[in-house]
Amino acid sequence: MPGFVFGGMMETQELYTQEIELEGHIIDSMILPQIMDEAMDRGGNFTIEDFRVGRHKNEPSYARIELQADSPGVLELLVNHARRLGATVTSIEQVKAEPAPSDGVFPEDFYSTTNLETMVRLNGGWAPVAHPEMDLGIVVDYANRTAHTVPLAEVRKGELVVVGDRGVRVVPPERPRGGAHKEVFTFMGSTVSSEKPKAVIIRDIATKMKAVKERGGKTVVVAGPAVTHTGSAPLMVKLIEAGYVNYVFAGNALATHDIEGAFFGTSLGISLTEGTQTEGGHQHHIRAINRIRRAGSIRAAVEQGLLTKGIMHACVKHGVEYVLAGSIRDDGPLPDVVTDVIEAQRRMRAIIQRGVDMALMISTMLHSIAVGNLLPASVTTVCVDINPAVVTKLADRGSFQAIGLVADAEGFLSQLVAALEL
Repeated sequence: MPGFVFGGMMETQELYTQEIELEGHIIDSMILPQIMDEAMDRGGNFTIEDFRVGRHKNEPSYARIELQADSPGVLELLVNHARRLGATVTSIEQVKAEPAPSDGVFPEDFYSTTNLETMVRLNGGWAPVAHPEMDLGIVVDYANRTAHTVPLAEVRKGELVVVGDRGVRVVPPERPRGGAHKEVFTFMGSTVSSEKPKAVIIRDIATKMKAVKERGGKTVVVAGPAVTHTGSAPLMVKLIEAGYVNYVFAGNALATHDIEGAFFGTSLGISLTEGTQTEGGHQHHIRAINRIRRAGSIRAAVEQGLLTKGIMHACVKHGVEYVLAGSIRDDGPLPDVVTDVIEAQRRMRAIIQRGVDMALMISTMLHSIAVGNLLPASVTTVCVDINPAVVTKLADRGSFQAIGLVADAEGFLSQLVAALEL
């Protein structure tokens, strides 16, 4: 029901209101201030009707807020923004779903997901949405009270897709307090800069990697060709051999130049030992691709004794599953490269949905953003690049969990290997 406020010269303005609730780590995650700022920025207002602050670090806080706007449209924008951050309206409604009109097409008003833990209201209870990922739809099964995310290209005609945001709850992210990697999450919330205590941050990343390994968790490394160009392949091999890498996502370039280095001692024709251009070196990468194509695959080249060292050799030898996604600029490509990008995305998503705890993204803007879009917010994500804009762009895309570190690949990997005592 709209209320009324009076202001100005005896003028009456209709006021539309909606009550929302927030519960969790709503203060230190900056969720409460974001909701207040959005209301004021859009010319609305708010009234805090109930507010309880958690008395201990593990005790959640609670707020009940009335959002106010002078039009239904603005109020809807405020409520939608609050829902995205984890708020729920006090009048709980069952989620609404409509059948997909055809294969690969969502209903017009479909709910577009975030990568935060999400629940939907089904038959009087809250059902968790399986496989949180941003920019997908949600398919629900009312009879079994289940829900899961689905990419646009994979929805099938007739599947029930959530529309609107009524009956959808997003769980606010929790900021860890104390513990070995507290500094990492303090850094996460700060401005991206090259002037950061990298050694401290990298030690905390190493501690996190050890903890993931010890509990049987999984780590994916997303790497660009700079890893090979900087002569850092041996450092990556050490991580793989020590069991700190479970999956590798990359493109044709990383694998090609890694194999070029194994065959010719160069990367893009530059000597990895002397740092100088070698005679005829510009041909080395295509000759390396040709040898692998003749062998049939990277694995076949390893099994035939043709490929005896490098990152790809270590992946085969230590059972590290890899996905190499192609692009329009690829030479060759290697026979292992998935040239259908939607299929490559599907393979990466399948691996992530099996369970990934940590992601290291090293010197690859496009692959970092692409994989970041696939990851739930629960995955600790470390993005390392010499260009601060790359680190910032990943966070701007909505990867709440991304930890940005401005550093070159060789410097980061050498300090990480040292911190892991490899």
